Amino acid sequence: MDFTRWLPRRLSPQKVNLRRLILALTICSAFIPFANTFYASYTVQRQQLIDTTLEANHAYATKLASSTEDFLQSALQQLDYAAQVIATHMDDAPRLQEETARLQLQSRSFNSVGIFDAGGVVLATSPATLKITGRKVDSEGVRKSLAARGPVISDPYLSAAGNFIVFISQPIFARDGRYLGMVAGSIYLKQENILDQLLGTHFYEDGSYIYVVDRGKRIIYHPDNQRVGNVLARNAAADEIAAGHGGKSLVTNSQGVETLAGFAVVPSTGWGIVAQRPQEATLAPLHALMRTVLYKTLPVAVLTLLAICWSARRIARPLQLLANGARTMDKPSTDQTIRAVKSWYFESHELKKAMLIGIGLLQKNISKLREDVNTDPLTGLGNRRYLNAEVAGFQAQETPFAVIAIDIDHFKRVNDSHGHDAGDAVLRQLAAQMREISRADDIACRVGGEEFLLLLPKVPLHRAAQVAERLRREIEANELPVVGRITISLGVSCWPGGEASTRSVFKQADAMLYQAKRNGRNRVAVYEAPRAQD
Repeated sequence: MDFTRWLPRRLSPQKVNLRRLILALTICSAFIPFANTFYASYTVQRQQLIDTTLEANHAYATKLASSTEDFLQSALQQLDYAAQVIATHMDDAPRLQEETARLQLQSRSFNSVGIFDAGGVVLATSPATLKITGRKVDSEGVRKSLAARGPVISDPYLSAAGNFIVFISQPIFARDGRYLGMVAGSIYLKQENILDQLLGTHFYEDGSYIYVVDRGKRIIYHPDNQRVGNVLARNAAADEIAAGHGGKSLVTNSQGVETLAGFAVVPSTGWGIVAQRPQEATLAPLHALMRTVLYKTLPVAVLTLLAICWSARRIARPLQLLANGARTMDKPSTDQTIRAVKSWYFESHELKKAMLIGIGLLQKNISKLREDVNTDPLTGLGNRRYLNAEVAGFQAQETPFAVIAIDIDHFKRVNDSHGHDAGDAVLRQLAAQMREISRADDIACRVGGEEFLLLLPKVPLHRAAQVAERLRREIEANELPVVGRITISLGVSCWPGGEASTRSVFKQADAMLYQAKRNGRNRVAVYEAPRAQD
């Protein structure tokens, strides 16, 4: 077994130009806070602008949704009043025509108005250019209204005449409760209509605009009239509206433009009104402001850079000497080298003091690190690295030593039956008993999971066998919590024992250990060197 592979490799020290390093660090110390402040200021103001715009758009959309709701309720009230007026004049064609004209022209809420009997036949219309009086209409809005026999605001649909419309109706009942028909108004979404007057005046030149979608995410109002009737796909605002929710979010529109959208739902129809503004337009004033700030700080930054270069040159000499000492901080003589540095200003003096304190701590830490590197963390015994170094020392000084190889019998069964915590307790207990029987110069190591080695310098083979037997008996007699009693198998060998290489003694001890296991475990097997032939 070759233990030298666990020895650490030496690292070559890196050479650093201290003057350039100090210059770079000083520049960074000036630039990084400025860049951080600049970025933090931009980020905070950017988020404030976005939040303010989102909140304003949401409030605006909510207001427009309320206004739209008021308009729809007003339209229903107008139709309801007309229904009451004409309930007793359903056979008076001129009166019905007069009422439809009044409804269409008085408030301009509707693009067209019609009165229908209970079978869907048109009794009167305005404007007269529709030329459908006396005909039965079987459109989606008419069917829904006749079936409902109550107030109806239809979903947008394409009429028989090719108009994309919203159909609003009120039923007409006789005094005895008979259903006579309905009076209805239509809004032509692709023509000039009341929604244009209500929403279209809020179109802004910076790209902000309002649009309206129904519950099916279909556009029913848009500044670009060609977009009316299109269905929005992969639009966060439309998705929320379809679910009946208002709110605000960053939305990428169909042109790939990121917009800050606020949206609200019209309660009676489920329509969603979206007020949005391009994010770029929102942030444009901030970007202009930040560029102005940057331009005005450049002269000061240049002067600061020149001052930093001059200062770095002035402070380089004492710091360079301290840096030269820092390269060899692990050497005992470094302390005196650092003390000899003449620090002529406060900061270098304090740095010198800190380095002296650091050197002291470093020397302590190096000692502790060397101990940790050579120690098994679970048992506190030496590890393979420590073993390798000690064996090399014995061989260099030609110090004879005995090796006891130790392995816990059925240790896997302990882990499987009682858990790894119990297994760790067994390992620590074995390590403690190895320390108890060891002398000050003996070397106790853990070299594997449940494998241990005990090196006894200047101990003959028969004495090592006695030590091994003593350890075996003590382990067997000791009862551990949870686990109970355990046993160990041991192999003993000695160097020199007829072989020149120390490697052979470990192989011999290992072979004896496996012989002890084959012979029934819980025993000691001792390697006997073959006798020379006469």
